[in-house]
Amino acid sequence: MTDRFLMHAGTPNPMGATIAEGGVNFSVFSDHAERMTLCLFSEDGKAEIARLNLPEREGGIWYGFVEGVKPGQIYGYRADGPYRPEDGHRFNANKLLIDPYARKLTQSPAWSPHLLGFKMRHPDKDLSFDRNDSAPHVAKSIVAPLPSPVDEAARPKIAVDKMIIYEAHVKGLTKLWPGIDQAGTYTALSSDPVLDHLLDLGITSIELLPNQAFVNDAFLVRRKLRNYWGYQTLCFLAPEPRYATDDSLTEFRAMVDRFHQAGIEVLMDVVYNHTCEGNEIGPTMSFRGLDNSSYYRLAENKRFYINDTGTGNTFNIDHPMVLRLVLDSLRYWVEVMGVDGFRFDLCSTLGRTPDGFDRNSAFFKSVRQDPVLSRVKLIAEPWDIGPGGYQLGAYPPSFQEWNDKFRDGVRRFWRGDKDLARDFTQRIAGSALQFDHSDRLATSSVNLITAHDGFTLQDVVSYNTRHNEANQEGGRDGHGENFSDNMGVEGPSSNPAIVKARALRKRNLMASLLLAQGTPMILGGDEIGNSQTGNNNAYCQDNETGWVDWTQADWDFQTFTKRLIQFRKMNPVLSQKKFLHGTITGDHETPDIAWYRSNGAVMNATDWDDPDLAMICVLIRKSQETSSTFPLPDPVFLIFNRGERQIVTLPNPDDEMGWFLEVNTAEPNQNPAVTDIDTIAVTSNSVCALRMGRKLVDNS
Repeated sequence: MTDRFLMHAGTPNPMGATIAEGGVNFSVFSDHAERMTLCLFSEDGKAEIARLNLPEREGGIWYGFVEGVKPGQIYGYRADGPYRPEDGHRFNANKLLIDPYARKLTQSPAWSPHLLGFKMRHPDKDLSFDRNDSAPHVAKSIVAPLPSPVDEAARPKIAVDKMIIYEAHVKGLTKLWPGIDQAGTYTALSSDPVLDHLLDLGITSIELLPNQAFVNDAFLVRRKLRNYWGYQTLCFLAPEPRYATDDSLTEFRAMVDRFHQAGIEVLMDVVYNHTCEGNEIGPTMSFRGLDNSSYYRLAENKRFYINDTGTGNTFNIDHPMVLRLVLDSLRYWVEVMGVDGFRFDLCSTLGRTPDGFDRNSAFFKSVRQDPVLSRVKLIAEPWDIGPGGYQLGAYPPSFQEWNDKFRDGVRRFWRGDKDLARDFTQRIAGSALQFDHSDRLATSSVNLITAHDGFTLQDVVSYNTRHNEANQEGGRDGHGENFSDNMGVEGPSSNPAIVKARALRKRNLMASLLLAQGTPMILGGDEIGNSQTGNNNAYCQDNETGWVDWTQADWDFQTFTKRLIQFRKMNPVLSQKKFLHGTITGDHETPDIAWYRSNGAVMNATDWDDPDLAMICVLIRKSQETSSTFPLPDPVFLIFNRGERQIVTLPNPDDEMGWFLEVNTAEPNQNPAVTDIDTIAVTSNSVCALRMGRKLVDNS
């Protein structure tokens, strides 16, 4: 069985399967295994053609060089060792294990009870031992050559203050796109129609939901559902096969190259806080079988797992080899696959130590000093469900953070909640209370109205409650409080007044997002009014509910969103790196930010104490912290009116300057116009954005 292959000593580094002259070097970590067996398979992955014990071990790394192995070889591991769950050990050599460093998998893993290391129907559950071979049922690793080097010169290198993020799902964005080839794949996502749409809209950065290989949860398979979002990672280096037509590795890389050629950077949502193996009654597919007590954080009773993530387990980033795996995989996605940055799911977990969250934990220190990772975009989801997990604003530079306070505050302001005006102004000004410390930039706040997790924008204005019955969890899953407003009718409506009110509310919400300091993120499909029929947790809806429906696109709203993005790009005072404090210091004659009443007077403390305050007017200039060597951009004056129609007195413009009305959500098709008058009529429930510019001189 092993005559075709000769085993030599090999080297412990690099980790994984490394192609060399005459064969392949295999290297895998397990501190507590007693034997590590490399299993080779036939070309179709069905027949096991060789079992080779890795002969060398150093510092917990098992390794060996196998002569005769070529690129494309299918393989896996079997790890022998103690099966003592009460001591944290769950070795079972009957279970074929995926290489944590595999760069390519044979297939998207399918659920089977043979993946369990114990007898599913045994009364002792995970304390029992299952001898069924999992090899016929598990996805397998493939020895894969590296793509050609990334063209570093081709990276868009988008400045952080120029970012317009577009969150999208590889399959969901393109599956229903009319006439697109290979819909739902990496290839489709980077096709000309998609790139043209994003470029026309003004997007600089696409943020993709997880593309590291993941599994369909057993409970979803039993319900005939699928893991759609992808937050159950199995292999940190392998692209998800289900989005490929043939070769996931080369197709993902080709997709990234296409985005770069179009001038768009690629950010990737990554999940290092947990894995797909779940709790003590989950499957044994990789990490659990290789070395359960090293790869996972275990409870005092080591049979059980610490569950700060709500998924059953927590990845043990404190272990040096686990941390190395995370860092190696991140560098791989940057250097080999071309990715420009990451959004870290439940990032608080990555900063956990025995004493709780620490912004100077090993993970954050390692990333910040790394010569590769310190130069890419780093975005945190700043919470998990463990004790003290909510850490908005607590991350170190140069992490950016998803700002749910922006989402909730802006939704509630436009819904009409009382006492929200002061909070709303904080969000428009960049959430300085959370982020203005440690020399962090004002772009640290990733502002969002919607994301994959929650209502779409259309549903925010169409539903008061979640409608998640299709998830088969009794409607209890998903956010319970969405701060949404159906305008009088739950769900779709043909009432012209309701349709008009919803359209205006969407424009106000989108305007609030794109006129605020910080980094804006748009949910893919929101720009065309995509709905999920009230489902605010479509994680398992790999169907028309979760996919963007382009056949029902609201192109008028797309045009308005495009106009807002253009206005933001043309007025850099809206996307400053430095915070605005509103004080007059040094040589500055005017504050960098000032809040006004409708009569032109500056707001005072009494004004802010009014719980019914419904209009916010703000004048924004260049931050006083910005170097004087930077050009002086035009000031802007923003009016957010959720109340009745009012006449607003405009601030006096600078000499030879006038106010240009550029955006009016009540009149979305209105052309920009200069006004020489001192006041402007602001429609009820609307936003106006004016730019101070030099008056046009009539020489006729």
